[in-house]
Amino acid sequence: MEQMISLKHVSKYFGEFRALNDVSLEVSAGERVVVCGPSGSGKSTMIRCINRLEEHDEGEIWVSGNQLTEDLKNITEIRKDVGMVFQQFNLFPHLSVVDNLTLAPMKARGFSKSDATDLAMTYLNRVHIPEQAAKYPGQLSGGQQQRVAIARSLCMQPKIMLFDEPTSALDPEMIKEVLDVMIELAEEGMTMIVVTHEMGFAKKAANKVVFMDEGEVVESAPTEQFFSQPESDRTKLFLSQILTH
Repeated sequence: MEQMISLKHVSKYFGEFRALNDVSLEVSAGERVVVCGPSGSGKSTMIRCINRLEEHDEGEIWVSGNQLTEDLKNITEIRKDVGMVFQQFNLFPHLSVVDNLTLAPMKARGFSKSDATDLAMTYLNRVHIPEQAAKYPGQLSGGQQQRVAIARSLCMQPKIMLFDEPTSALDPEMIKEVLDVMIELAEEGMTMIVVTHEMGFAKKAANKVVFMDEGEVVESAPTEQFFSQPESDRTKLFLSQILTH
């Protein structure tokens, strides 16, 4: 199966602090990987490196057959294939929902206004909020704004979606509506890496779960095995704390 993402012995430093320590990870086409672990374990840093929002210091990162290097052309190519959804929604407050979605296809992909609008409405339907198209982000709930952010990423028609704790800024009753959209994407075969504490989502949608601690991959296993037979004591402790809450 085609390798979509490959990290080989990747390390990342912030000054003296080693945020990632010799991290290796392979993600195949159509694979959905959940990355979990305590705060400060390097989860977000790792996926930010995949999209070159952070620059790794050692090792190799390959995305869709391209190696991430200093070459800006390479980075632009990789970003065409990779959509990213953050904790914060990062929507332009002065633009309507539909204008938030059409901006990138028009600027980066040369779509006409009408084609970009058709695309935007297609993905607003995908995330179940086409009726919000004319509103502004400030008029929407947090869950709706995050679904707009997902639709905006999908408008660039990426091969890979990265999610960095996409529900952590949401009220509890809004979490499900966002996770439901992500589960649908997973079921359609989108290649995904999701940093999250939502273990129910991991059990439902992930093929593989990766547990990180102190900048290292402690354990990586198929989902069922990860939850039923974790090998590392650190993983067992983490699961005992997170699954009892």
